[in-house]
Amino acid sequence: MTDYLALKNGTDVRGTALKTEKGDADLTEYAVSRIATAFYLWAKNYTGKQKLTVAVGYDSRITAKTLASAVCAGITDFGGDVILTGLSSTPSMFMLLQDDFGADVSIMITASHLPMDKNGLKFFVKEGGLEGDDIRDILAAAAAPFVRSGPRGAVTECSYIEKYAAGLVEKVRAATGAETPLAGKKIVVDAGNGAGGFYVDLVLKPLGADTEGSQFLEPDGTFPNHIPNPENREAMASVCAAVKASGADFGIIFDTDVDRAGAVAPTGDEINRNRLIALISAILLEEKAGATIVTDSVTSDGLAAFIASRGGVQRRFKRGYKNVINEAKRLNAEGVYSPLAIETSGHAALAENYFLDDGAYLVTRLLIALAQKGDLESMIKDLPEPAEAEEVRLAFAPDTDFKALGGKVIDDFRAYAEEKPYLTVVPENFEGVRVNFDKEHGDGWALVRMSLHEPIMPINAESNTAGGNAAILKELYEFLKGYDFLNTENLQKIIQ
Repeated sequence: MTDYLALKNGTDVRGTALKTEKGDADLTEYAVSRIATAFYLWAKNYTGKQKLTVAVGYDSRITAKTLASAVCAGITDFGGDVILTGLSSTPSMFMLLQDDFGADVSIMITASHLPMDKNGLKFFVKEGGLEGDDIRDILAAAAAPFVRSGPRGAVTECSYIEKYAAGLVEKVRAATGAETPLAGKKIVVDAGNGAGGFYVDLVLKPLGADTEGSQFLEPDGTFPNHIPNPENREAMASVCAAVKASGADFGIIFDTDVDRAGAVAPTGDEINRNRLIALISAILLEEKAGATIVTDSVTSDGLAAFIASRGGVQRRFKRGYKNVINEAKRLNAEGVYSPLAIETSGHAALAENYFLDDGAYLVTRLLIALAQKGDLESMIKDLPEPAEAEEVRLAFAPDTDFKALGGKVIDDFRAYAEEKPYLTVVPENFEGVRVNFDKEHGDGWALVRMSLHEPIMPINAESNTAGGNAAILKELYEFLKGYDFLNTENLQKIIQ
């Protein structure tokens, strides 16, 4: 029997949709149908309408069409109508609610960058994506009995991605005053066989770009080339090599459902993580100074200095794209100009775009600057970058209260750092504990925190000096190895 609440993953639903050697599927067609019904009934209550039309789209995963049929059944069995949009990006499934598409709410079937056996559901109302408490309520309702009433609804098919893409094209043309502002520019796209291949034919080519050298544009849910994920080293190495091989002026990589993106300079160097945040921040601060840029907790000290040098303020907040988005919304509501909420993962949401995390919109914003300036890398040439950066993930022993134990480790490390003269606890920190190490003991910082959803303790470390991370991580290992419920092998391997 499905444990519906176990399918909650932050503000999404995610699970195993294919039976594998590791076990059976838990995100079955039956479960998905019930979750869709629960969402439909929740949405009726939310909107106050007796009958709704639900737009349903999906990415390239091999279970997408099967689960889409289950979603449609779960909605139409209870009187709702469905517009099936087919292959879609997650951002387009929100944007159609701002249009005259005819849908009241929407569902996107995706598990982002997770392996091919996974899948999931994202839900949207016209005001935005659902919050974690909403997901919990829907999953609890999915486990309870339903009572059918009224006639069945109907399913129609209508793609929206073409209209969504046309809106991006028009934005570039309006900003640049040219029909083909990317003429003479070669731009390479790596869609990782996800849903982002549309960006080449529907956005770049109409703007005049040469897209020769683009790769993995065909949807293929087995992801035969690399994981569609801008944070994945293999994926980034692949698109960087493609940019260099084709002599491109710019490279773009999307995740599976296109709510995240990364970029590549003509040199083949990544514009990712801190560099990506710096670039879009520089563009926005050039347009209007004084902005507060909300980021996640693992950004470098150099990024804060860079944003300050452009007349802005960085607010380093909790990881989780909904966390940074909600913080930026809160600041704006209090009168603090905050145009951007962005994670190092590539999730970026702009106030001008409904605070929607949209990888295609982010790179479109970058392309406007590219068309106007001809060069983007020069905008971040003075970004102070660490000599070394590392993330290590430590697992908790099975069947432990990892949240309570992790909280104790973090509190203990804070107390430990406060007693050491060469360590300084960063005062304004919203997640875990961030500690600065002086020049003689690593010349950098470390952040010890808890994963949002998994029994994992990630440790991020950066040093301004080559070899400094070894000193930082060695000190952490010596401190953490005494906790028998924490597997420190990954940390030990690095320092050895």
